[in-house]
Amino acid sequence: MIQLDAVDDGFVISLNGRRALLHSARVPLLELGTAETSARQRGGAYKLGERRLSVVKAKAWKLATARDDFIDVEFDGLARMAIREAGGALRISLSRYDRAFNRFMMRLPATPGESVFGCGERSSRLDLKGSIAPLWSQERGVAKGRGLAPLLSKARAGGAWHATSLGQPSFVTSERSYVHVGTNARCVFDFRRPRLTALRCWAIPDELVIGFADDMPAAVGALSAITGRQPALPPWTWDGVWLGVEGGMAELRRKLDATRRAGIPVGAVWVRDWSGRVRAGSSSRPRWDWRYDRELYPDLPAEIAALASDGIRFIGYANPYLDVDGELYAEASRKGFCVKRDDGSDYQLAAQARPAAMVDLFNPGAFSWIKSVLIRELLGIGMAGWMADAGEHLPVDAALHGDRDPLLAHNEYPALWARACAEAIVEAGKGAEATFFCRSGWAGSSRHAGAFWAGDRTAGWSRRGGLPSVVPASLSLGFSGAGIWHSDIGGDATTAWARRSDECLMRWAETAAFTPIMRTHEGDRPETNAQPWSNPATLAHFARLSSVWSALAPYHAETLAEYASSGLPPIRHSWLHYEDQPELRVLANQYLYGRDLLVAPVLEPGAELSKAVLPSDHWVHLWTSREFMGGEVTIEAPLGYPPVFYRAASPWASLFESLRRTARKL
Repeated sequence: MIQLDAVDDGFVISLNGRRALLHSARVPLLELGTAETSARQRGGAYKLGERRLSVVKAKAWKLATARDDFIDVEFDGLARMAIREAGGALRISLSRYDRAFNRFMMRLPATPGESVFGCGERSSRLDLKGSIAPLWSQERGVAKGRGLAPLLSKARAGGAWHATSLGQPSFVTSERSYVHVGTNARCVFDFRRPRLTALRCWAIPDELVIGFADDMPAAVGALSAITGRQPALPPWTWDGVWLGVEGGMAELRRKLDATRRAGIPVGAVWVRDWSGRVRAGSSSRPRWDWRYDRELYPDLPAEIAALASDGIRFIGYANPYLDVDGELYAEASRKGFCVKRDDGSDYQLAAQARPAAMVDLFNPGAFSWIKSVLIRELLGIGMAGWMADAGEHLPVDAALHGDRDPLLAHNEYPALWARACAEAIVEAGKGAEATFFCRSGWAGSSRHAGAFWAGDRTAGWSRRGGLPSVVPASLSLGFSGAGIWHSDIGGDATTAWARRSDECLMRWAETAAFTPIMRTHEGDRPETNAQPWSNPATLAHFARLSSVWSALAPYHAETLAEYASSGLPPIRHSWLHYEDQPELRVLANQYLYGRDLLVAPVLEPGAELSKAVLPSDHWVHLWTSREFMGGEVTIEAPLGYPPVFYRAASPWASLFESLRRTARKL
């Protein structure tokens, strides 16, 4: 039930006895305003600002309508606010405001000492309380924060600490509340004040949702239901690891044979350069002309069929961009399907040192066309899926179909790209057989994306962008309502100060073995990075961890089934199940995988001992069967034996115990 109580010069609105909205003349609930936007773009990085900001604060108010499930408040001369209860949450929308307004702010009550989690995939900070969270889809960059590394990485878009490819204007709090802002505009959420949260948007939202739950799993599940849950992965997902290989068909066969001879179960090969390779600055990248390369992969359809007969699927790579010297670009340009400039010419981006155009996904004809390309050139030759890369680069000065405002279209673009990929699979009749995984997104992307991955992480130990950054990234995305996530084993981006060592590759594989997807990546400079097939030690280690991951197939399936039904992500914060232990909330370097496995990855080089914080429960060390009742423990963690514990009361205890007995020894 919604209740409005007048207090002094304002009001309090509660939902089932819990405060949701506060208003007073001194601290107004609502502000609307106008501003001009300043924007600079370099590749996938943006610097956004405002000029001539002018705001009007809500002050005088009157109650227009009041029922148990609906309240209508009139803010004199500013706007009307409709508040209705639906699905146990408040749904808030504005009307009767000046359409010239393009800035919005709402202040929500906060609780001193609370924690705030979510806002999409965020690597640098898990608990957002005390900070500002800007939300805008852009490349993360390979180096963040202060110091020399960001300055040296200009060519790779070194970014700010808050940059994310997968932002979402949603969060949950430790008070078991959840908030979602229904907008594609840039947002800045300010969590710095103990008793107040300020939500700022560069447009008037279509709707705001504010809800309360009885516990944290219910809060995360409710948010997940609003933003959309990811579709199921195909049954073959856990047949074996997804082996990242490139360099042509002969190299693919050589690397595949080496790994299989070592006893590594391979369920799929992920081939990034199936469409060819082009030079891009000091390195190379796939050719963005989505047809198979006849030199690197002669008769690829027949090769894919041969791999399939051997139980191995073929996963490719695609993005919504087109190299301007390619045949597909010529076709798209001729049909008017590319993003344009104001003068009507195709907008050509400097994409990794080469010119490329973007498909205008807001054009229904272009949207259908890119789906037909995916159906014909990828699914049509037998692929079982692809990496659906990029989507964050839509220029803020572009001219789009239907005169769409590029500032409002920018964050929507990656969600449309995910939708195009999902519809292509369904229209090809491959809904139960194929999948794809995205790095970029916005609210709504999770309705379509089979999986997300952590994007271009640094190939090393950097806390800002390397192996240690993937744990908080997975946890924050899980708090945001998405569920199926993984990372490139070993990272991707190689720099002068970050190269993938054997140890880093092995520790990353140990983390990936307890996630829904276990996929390797050769990296942007394969010749300088350790690979699973680099030497006997990396092969033996990868064989052990990949066999552990494959043996967990029924548990993987169970965690995804739980996500589909409840919205709880497979990779989740331990506090979700132990809310009576608030000290757990500060942990950002360990996680629960499903309900019953606690994983505390080794995130530093040279560690033979590692620490884990176990919630108060009965835990069993996976590799030695030593038992613990909670608290901080120090455990041996030689390579191949990451700190992993299972609940003694787990219905999967026999499976976990069998892993200890049967997993390959090192």
